[in-house]
Amino acid sequence: QVRLMESGGDLVQPGGSLRLSCAPSETLFGITTMAWHRLAPGKQRELVAAIRRSGATMYADAVRGRFTISMDNAKNTVYLQMNSLKPEDTAVYYCQVVGSVDHGLSGGTEEFIHWGQGTQVTVSS
Repeated sequence: QVRLMESGGDLVQPGGSLRLSCAPSETLFGITTMAWHRLAPGKQRELVAAIRRSGATMYADAVRGRFTISMDNAKNTVYLQMNSLKPEDTAVYYCQVVGSVDHGLSGGTEEFIHWGQGTQVTVSS
């Protein structure tokens, strides 16, 4: 069972910054997308940012211009740099890794989705 190890969550004042990191416990092949989601109490899970292997990125409107997602291909690590944090950014942040593995002509293709355990980000005075 592959585990995604997350870190970087903390209590920070409004306007502060945090950098989240996420890396798999083992090397993963076939990764196509890495992303960050967040879940706040009483709210639906929200896709915050995503990055493709090609480097293409997308951001939720609420964080665009403040957050930056990046990937270290050598380490298979995804980062989320969060600047100008607001109280509404408070949530548990989960990283996600999506991809597929080709097992050959007879083995077929296996798609996978892995989730991190979540890291708490609290923005408060």
